[in-house]
Amino acid sequence: MKNNSEKNQRKRNDIILAAVILIIAVAGFLFLNATKKNGSYVVVKIDGVEKYSYSITENITKEIITGENGEYTNTLVIKDGKASVLTANCPDGICVGHREISFVGETIVCLPHKVVIEVKKEASNQNLDAVV
Repeated sequence: MKNNSEKNQRKRNDIILAAVILIIAVAGFLFLNATKKNGSYVVVKIDGVEKYSYSITENITKEIITGENGEYTNTLVIKDGKASVLTANCPDGICVGHREISFVGETIVCLPHKVVIEVKKEASNQNLDAVV
């Protein structure tokens, strides 16, 4: 009898633990979604250096050319307050498949081309080639 009672107690404890973990996960998800802030600028970094900053409210298409001989290209599209990569000549194309970004802190990364596209609240106008 004692053995069966211990099994039931363990099963009940496992269910309670799973319920607590689920509640914490749902609360965290709701908190993160409630605190998201819309960005104002899309900043393009090439090899870790900020090169371009664009307002997220303007609709533009910008060709980002990198590499020593300009052999790498990514096409950045900002439309309707969202940024995405339309095309890239990298081998894996993960940046092209990434969803559109619009909230502060979201990024699209093209590792082969060393390009990072990030949404920010404010543009940092230091050492940029272009601010549009």
